[in-house]
Amino acid sequence: MSTLWHGRFEGGPSDELLAFTVSLGYDRRLAGDDLAGSRAHVRGLARAGIVTDEEAGIVLAALDRVEDELRSGEFAFERSDEDIHTAIERRVTALAGPPGAKLHTGRSRNDQVATDLRLWARRELGAITTRVLALQRTLLERARDAGPAYLPGYTHLQRAQPVLLAHHLLAHGWALARDVDRLVDCRRRLDVSPLGAGALAGSSLPLDPDFTAAELGFAGRFENSLDAVSDRDFVAESLFALSLLSIHLSRMGEEIILWATDEFGFARLDDAYSTGSSMMPQKKNPDIAELARGKSGRVIGDLTGLLATLKGLPLSYNRDLQEDKEPLFDAADQVGRALSAMTGLYATLAFDVERMQAAADSPYAAATDLAELLVERGVPFRDAHAMVGALVRDSLERHVPLAELVEAHPDLGADGAALLEPGQAVTRRTTPGGGGPDAVAVQLERFARRLDADASRVG
Repeated sequence: MSTLWHGRFEGGPSDELLAFTVSLGYDRRLAGDDLAGSRAHVRGLARAGIVTDEEAGIVLAALDRVEDELRSGEFAFERSDEDIHTAIERRVTALAGPPGAKLHTGRSRNDQVATDLRLWARRELGAITTRVLALQRTLLERARDAGPAYLPGYTHLQRAQPVLLAHHLLAHGWALARDVDRLVDCRRRLDVSPLGAGALAGSSLPLDPDFTAAELGFAGRFENSLDAVSDRDFVAESLFALSLLSIHLSRMGEEIILWATDEFGFARLDDAYSTGSSMMPQKKNPDIAELARGKSGRVIGDLTGLLATLKGLPLSYNRDLQEDKEPLFDAADQVGRALSAMTGLYATLAFDVERMQAAADSPYAAATDLAELLVERGVPFRDAHAMVGALVRDSLERHVPLAELVEAHPDLGADGAALLEPGQAVTRRTTPGGGGPDAVAVQLERFARRLDADASRVG
């Protein structure tokens, strides 16, 4: 069996070596990127006079033929194809003859694979960012539709102060906006071509890495060949951005799981985005939300596994770096699917506004407003806090309505009792970025402008 290195070896590779080292099972998804990189490399060889224009034309035609075979499923893989790069080069050589044997001139699989993976990551991160924007737009639409609806805000999973439902939904939207920032920034940093770095030291041939970088649409080329073939910062950074995004999706999923319970009763799941029980006929389960929560652990594992792989590697390339692809592919797949599913889940979620508002209308939720009313009347906040806290304790212990105690209080009276009326407390959140109607109206416009700007950045 022939390999790319067979000239140095007297015998062929063992079955055990092949079984342990072959990566074709997962790296064949780089086929399109490998073809793109090979085309750019061939054009670079022709430009440098290393191959003739005729030879370049023959090899480029063979690459086109391989692409057609891969798309149609006609491409026949062989036992010697340890990875997609080997398979493509073997087939090109078979189709193009002697010119095909020149395809790998001046190139190593080290810079070839690094180039392919950067092309893949650049494209995939762009696609994932587009899906994040779609989820954000759904949150914006639901926030606009929510109008004056409100619910309890929570700290420590205890009811705290009422906020508009729109404010709550946009909280997730702004967290996702930071994910967009990270993905765009990561994509910008990985937009560097390693092609031309060779195995580790470049080449004695008159190659032009700037030319091939431009051919592939990269923003620039590598500065140091050792760094170019060994750098997987972009994979780790991509995995971190995907991990934090998955954590945000997990938090959103956890919330929907709670809201859809009878205990909360804030939301009802659409049939198309929920499942039933194989045993209990009454069940309607939030599987999408649960899997968004569960898969976040898997994506975090992808990140930590790669970091452990990278931590002890000397310069430059080491075969350990073969372990960069599966975690990246897996994280991108899981997060991409979760984004699409969560977008549909939020788009179809039915909110029980009456149940939300009833939960938020407890007079105790306006305790901070009572304290701030006292502040407006000249009472130091810490003293006001203690006074209202004492009223709350007295109400709970003696089972006396809080409004009755507040109205009887000399420093609060009827003005204080009015703050305890349903729907009043939420209107008092007036500071910029707060959860009241005026502030949220401004926030909706700012968020819409941010979405439009981010869509332009993603392109």
